[in-house]
Amino acid sequence: MIKAFKIITLIEGFSLLLLLFLAMPLKYIWNLPQMVQVVGMAHGILFLLFVVFAIMVFYELKWSIKTFGIVMFASLIPFGYIYIDKKHLKD
Repeated sequence: MIKAFKIITLIEGFSLLLLLFLAMPLKYIWNLPQMVQVVGMAHGILFLLFVVFAIMVFYELKWSIKTFGIVMFASLIPFGYIYIDKKHLKD
């Protein structure tokens, strides 16, 4: 379960970076909105998967509500997935 969550965290974090630093500039600077549609949909699905797995890991690792909140907040920040992996998903 934790290994799957680590993988989803990595992919979801990378999709956020693609959305913010590739797709959004393409849309707003060069008027190419197609990338936002594709990456945005993928990121949305991955984020929902992230939330489901975070809830399951919350129960498995017996996280406090504070830790769960920090993990959820870090998922909204670019490169927050690195913090989640290093701080809360140590081997």
